[in-house]
Amino acid sequence: MPVMPGAEPFFHSGGGTAVLLCHGFTGNPSSMRPWADYLAAAGLTVSLPRLPGHGTTWQEMAGTRWEDWYAEVDRAYEELRGRTGEIFVMGLSMGATLALRLAELRGDGVAGLVLVNPTLTPDGVLARLAPLFGRFVPSIKGIGSDIKKDGARELAYGRIPGPAAASLGRLWKVTRQRLGEVTQPVLVYRSADDHVVGPASLEILRAALPAGQLTVRELGNCYHVATLDNDADEIFAGSLEFVRAHSRSGRSEGVNSSDGR
Repeated sequence: MPVMPGAEPFFHSGGGTAVLLCHGFTGNPSSMRPWADYLAAAGLTVSLPRLPGHGTTWQEMAGTRWEDWYAEVDRAYEELRGRTGEIFVMGLSMGATLALRLAELRGDGVAGLVLVNPTLTPDGVLARLAPLFGRFVPSIKGIGSDIKKDGARELAYGRIPGPAAASLGRLWKVTRQRLGEVTQPVLVYRSADDHVVGPASLEILRAALPAGQLTVRELGNCYHVATLDNDADEIFAGSLEFVRAHSRSGRSEGVNSSDGR
């Protein structure tokens, strides 16, 4: 199936510290590409895979499930593990869920997590009904482009395939069950005004992770797709700062501190 122009995966070979970026449900790498470019310019090795069924057509996505999406994230992780000394994982929305799942299963192999508007539970009306739609309706209206910034658009599907939506619910469940096994430092960016993910997901994280392990920063001038919105620069700079603070190599290896970054 042809990939939409701009939805291609991205890889940059940099220093010994790597970042694996995970895009969201019905989105594709384009929603994370500015973030990937920023981290690559700072000297990091960066991998931004395209999840199966994403960036082509919603009909193709209907034939995929959460296990397929996670398998691609895990494949990208293995590729990085063979090239670099340490790996940070960062994700948007469902990409943040996949990042948490990877941290649960890979343990110390993940150095830290940066999550943007993570989703862990059906805390919106559409999400609560998704499993039913998955059984009886082929697709439902899309959730893409929840962006406040004038003129900004997300390259996302206009429809959500029902079976894939039902599978997302199963990903939430298995990830919630093992949140207590996440031991890495976690930085969360949460949009104050998010029309896709409600506050319940963050409360689940707060309940599962000690306060000293979890840092939450509120974004006041963007909606759900914050990586393409008004506060994107804050996320990018903060994530690089996070890597420098928690990396074994710090600024000295693979993290360029020139040009003010």
